[in-house]
Amino acid sequence: MATYLIDLSPDDMKRRLPEALRVYVDAMRYPRGTEDQRAALWLEHTRRAGWKCVAAVELNSPAPTLPEAGAGVVPTSSDLLDAPLQGIAYGYRGAPDQWWQQQVISGLQRIGTGPDRIAELMASYFELTELHIDPRAQGRGIGEALTRRLLTGRPESHVLLSTPEIYGEANRAWQLYRRLGFTDVIRGYHFAGDPRPFAILGRPLPL
Repeated sequence: MATYLIDLSPDDMKRRLPEALRVYVDAMRYPRGTEDQRAALWLEHTRRAGWKCVAAVELNSPAPTLPEAGAGVVPTSSDLLDAPLQGIAYGYRGAPDQWWQQQVISGLQRIGTGPDRIAELMASYFELTELHIDPRAQGRGIGEALTRRLLTGRPESHVLLSTPEIYGEANRAWQLYRRLGFTDVIRGYHFAGDPRPFAILGRPLPL
């Protein structure tokens, strides 16, 4: 089996949404049915300015490959677009009318961040909204490969993301973000409607 990275268009995301949401639910260990609650939001995100999505797919191949591509028979674009998903990552340009930006501004104000620093952070950033790897494919470098491809060539000055707090930062997501140079923006933040504490992390672009 070989893993390849592909870009998904908004139409591709719509067509493959059930499979993408299955990866999301399995990776996050959410109860079945969560995907039904997220479907409309994921589709709405595809219409936001600067939206980009990258997927990892798996194909039968005569030779093993790295996540970008590799030796052996080169698959067609049709083969890749229909191959089983192993991972999904997407994001878009942050904007003042977005709920997430409003939440982050509130969090920054709460910890005493000055208005100039808030304006600097919010002026030009890419929100890495979702990054999920099928549990059966984790530990193979797919998350890093997806992140690097997603952030390549972005015009924004930096990238921001939110991730659940984990004791000792002891999970693969935290290890990936630290390895890629993400640093703390806010710690222990509670988004409206979610009892879990989150960290907001960021780093300059390019990666």
